[in-house]
Amino acid sequence: MDEDARLVRRFLQGDSFAFETLYRRYYERVYSIARGILLDADEATDAAQEIFTLVFRNLDRFDHRSKFSTWLFRVAVNRSIQEGRRNRNRRRGVELSESLPIETEETPESDPRVQEALERLQPSDRAILVLFYWEELSLIEIGRSLGCGPNAAKTRLYRARERFRSAFDGEFA
Repeated sequence: MDEDARLVRRFLQGDSFAFETLYRRYYERVYSIARGILLDADEATDAAQEIFTLVFRNLDRFDHRSKFSTWLFRVAVNRSIQEGRRNRNRRRGVELSESLPIETEETPESDPRVQEALERLQPSDRAILVLFYWEELSLIEIGRSLGCGPNAAKTRLYRARERFRSAFDGEFA
């Protein structure tokens, strides 16, 4: 049994400190996922808090068939996509590099054309790109987080890349 599973069991037995440990361990990654999908710092902060509230209330539904982190990332992706759909008509003005934990002076992500292309994508496309490129999850982990198999995750990633490439080249209207 891994450490996260032990913390989940302790929380379910009444140890609130166990949940605080999980929160501290995963907050930055959940925030990064939300920020990558929503492209807005304030919305990502709100979404991360809501995600952890949902997890807190529903942790008894975690069935241990997958790792806790996989389940948590699935909740984070789904909730962030829902929020993104709700706000899809609002234009974002956020630098992608702000959502990345790596601080570099000049990266492809700091190119405003990259930001504009990401804004044109659907939240679900941004989600898979975030999981693969920022969170560096494997296709197996992405599949589990999205509720599909690794081959479907690979196909979705390929399609998201193609849509990004089209958006970057200005082919989206």
